[in-house]
Amino acid sequence: MGTYLEAYGANEERRVRRVRLLKISLIVLVCAGILGAVVYAVFKNHAEEMQVKTFLDTLRKQDYQTAYRMWGCNESHPCRDYSYDKFMEDWGPKSPHSSVDSARIGLSQSCGTGVLLRVDYKGAEPLSLWVERNSPVISYAPWPECPGPHLRIGAWLRSLFN
Repeated sequence: MGTYLEAYGANEERRVRRVRLLKISLIVLVCAGILGAVVYAVFKNHAEEMQVKTFLDTLRKQDYQTAYRMWGCNESHPCRDYSYDKFMEDWGPKSPHSSVDSARIGLSQSCGTGVLLRVDYKGAEPLSLWVERNSPVISYAPWPECPGPHLRIGAWLRSLFN
């Protein structure tokens, strides 16, 4: 059986190990939280961005029927306010946005139930598209940018990796 001071040193050593384990655990937890927030900010609009990229690829292949269906319309049942002829004016080979090779998604913002995606073109005005989260239907966005203040953390993080 040891003396009081020998036991005191052993207890102190256990306490130091516990404190070190607690510090390491806290650091790992904070790092995991930051990494999770970064991944969420970068990928939260991924499905909607892929929908618009698929739309642009379909236009690049000049498959206008399929692209029109991505707007929730088709030739037999055209959209009430967006006929196929109007779609071809906006997206067809003679439109100002026919050069889809230079199209890039420049802005991606969550707004309520949907995502606003700005498509930037070289030599043409950018377009704001809207994709509803619960359906893959594409339409024109009601605003050039979501209303209200924006932190743009996701855009900043994406710019670091592009």
